[in-house]
Amino acid sequence: MNTTKKRLNIEYPLTTKSANIVWEQIGTIHGLRRWLADRVEEQANDVISLTWGEPWTDHHTLEARILDRQKNSFIRLQWINEEDPEAYWEMRIGRSELTDELCLYVADYALPEDIDDLRDLWDGNMERLHQVSGL
Repeated sequence: MNTTKKRLNIEYPLTTKSANIVWEQIGTIHGLRRWLADRVEEQANDVISLTWGEPWTDHHTLEARILDRQKNSFIRLQWINEEDPEAYWEMRIGRSELTDELCLYVADYALPEDIDDLRDLWDGNMERLHQVSGL
């Protein structure tokens, strides 16, 4: 079984022309709370905890360290329990070379057999982002 993770790159066109509006959704705890997980809490030392489901029922919590971020540009995180030091997940604001539209570029890592599931997960995340923000 292959244990080397593969990088997934996805481009999502956005409806806004303002990088600042996108940043508010991807680069702040308040913004991430609106669409990425049911609960997002800031911990010490640039660590955030993300919880899916409600604490009093079936739920799943993961912690991620913010490796780097630049306002109105990108945020890069790595799961605390990540065994592959090269694996991270990133959301980057940029412009499409073809259309010049503002896009959200997502980079994430998974085992080859999990790449399709990871793409589906991000597609669902982006659908929620669009529903809550119109992006």
